[in-house]
Amino acid sequence: DIINMHELSLAQNIIETIRQNVAAGELEKVREVIVEVGAFSGVVADSLKFSFEAITAGTELNNAVMEIIDIPFCLKCNECGSETSTEIPMLVCTICGSGNTQILSGDELKIKELKITTEE
Repeated sequence: DIINMHELSLAQNIIETIRQNVAAGELEKVREVIVEVGAFSGVVADSLKFSFEAITAGTELNNAVMEIIDIPFCLKCNECGSETSTEIPMLVCTICGSGNTQILSGDELKIKELKITTEE
């Protein structure tokens, strides 16, 4: 596997966010990091997951696994009001052809949830 620098820095940012939101003594209890990745975000999900695993190996987060939820690309047309979802992200309405559109989903990259074990 080749580590992509873009995903490597995103994985580092995710780990930094976890460290800011979980008490230091609780970090080894983090079991799952659920991340939403939009189809139009430019993030290669497999590379992000690989980078996360590589960075956390041998740290207090080495028990944490990353789960990725793929978010489809959805667009709303401000002209005809249609909401469309396409495999290939296009910023043009596939119904009326207008370029007056807004992205509803598919450009995000966010931590949705952290699962932490509670056993003593």
